[in-house]
Amino acid sequence: MFRLLLTIFLVSAGIFIYGYFRELNPGTITIRISPTDTFELSPVTLVLVSMAGGAFIVTLLVGMRETVHFIGTWRSNRLLRRKEKVDALHREGTHAFMSKRTAEAIGLFEKALALDPNRTDSLLWLGNIYRSENNYAEAIRLHQHAHRVDARNIEVLLELAKDLECAKRYEDALEALQDILKIEPDNLTALIRKRDLFIRLEKWADALEIQHRLLKAHLSESDKRAETNLLVGCMYEVGRQLLERGHPEKARRYFRGAIKKDRGFLPAYIGLGEILVREGKVKNAVEILKKVYTKTKNVIILHRLEELYLELGEPAEIIRVYQEAVQQDPRNPVLQFYLGKLYYRLEMVDEAYDLLSTIEGPQDQMVDYHKIMANLYLRKQHVLQAVAELKKALGFKKRVVVPYVCTHCQHEIVEWAGRCRRCGLWNTYVALPWVDTGKSGADQDHPVPTLRAVPYQGIASPFETV
Repeated sequence: MFRLLLTIFLVSAGIFIYGYFRELNPGTITIRISPTDTFELSPVTLVLVSMAGGAFIVTLLVGMRETVHFIGTWRSNRLLRRKEKVDALHREGTHAFMSKRTAEAIGLFEKALALDPNRTDSLLWLGNIYRSENNYAEAIRLHQHAHRVDARNIEVLLELAKDLECAKRYEDALEALQDILKIEPDNLTALIRKRDLFIRLEKWADALEIQHRLLKAHLSESDKRAETNLLVGCMYEVGRQLLERGHPEKARRYFRGAIKKDRGFLPAYIGLGEILVREGKVKNAVEILKKVYTKTKNVIILHRLEELYLELGEPAEIIRVYQEAVQQDPRNPVLQFYLGKLYYRLEMVDEAYDLLSTIEGPQDQMVDYHKIMANLYLRKQHVLQAVAELKKALGFKKRVVVPYVCTHCQHEIVEWAGRCRRCGLWNTYVALPWVDTGKSGADQDHPVPTLRAVPYQGIASPFETV
């Protein structure tokens, strides 16, 4: 009722005011709306019409602004609700994956991506899950999508490189790592993984270049030592490749560089000797290796000298070298065994028997020893003793033929190599005349993938076994 009375009052007041001002302002104003059309208004009416028009325009503009604001708020709230839903699905997906519910996790991440196809962290997680399931093609697709969404995301590129590497697309993986280095030239993770890929591809010169960069980074002392050892190995491999490709002078520089970094790096010494052999300077190679043995006392050097002296037709010289080594270390059963084995190889039956039959050491663990002794007993017409030795040899579950053994992973090979074919470390093979059963292989606790067998032609020196 009050509103009705108020409305009647306001209308009456408006009529009164309109009439009052119209009486004060008599006359009319002609308004042209076209060249021929006109109409007349009183001044008060014109003012009121103008005011009404302005009020309408203001009301229209305010209404439009409020409408835009309302629509924007509605869209923001809708996006916020969708984001909250996507966040919830992402969290549930990560929890499911952590709980080993892989299939459920995949479904949750796919639902999240259906709502927001460009969510980078969901693309990352789902791609990683597919990679763990060995579905490399799908992992690559998802991580490439994430890369298109955020081209400068280092984590995305690292995961993409890992996908490509698992899929054996090594060149593409290198490109992904290079993209990281364009963004962050000193990214250690990318540098290390790029170096490791170059090593896998045996691009040793490229790996060596990166290794020099890594050593300039701020590393701990232990990391610096490990990287220095790897640098020496890469230098050796570059030299080995150059030697195989017919560039002995360039190879010599790298071998000497490796020795300068590590005076005890045996593969480089053997590499230098091999260069001299290929140049026809066998005697020079022999002299160098004899000096190396004097410094290192490494039996592998004696094996290489044995081959070289026999190639020269000078078996007496290698016998003398072995005998001098045994005289300097008379309690060393390793040297005694290899001298006896050399006697046997040269058909010096009595000398071989006299030496091998007196070796003190764990020879019962070595099948090769019993095979040699059986043959020696047969040569000396001692059949019963020969049979006894052969029974010992046949009792071994594992055939061992005087292996070279990696001191890091216990991998055994018959032909020496500068780098272990299992763990990938250099200068770890040692010559053992028996298997040390008291040692537990490092690969039992820390298995490493087997590397592709590398022949090391021209540097690896096969030692003739029985």
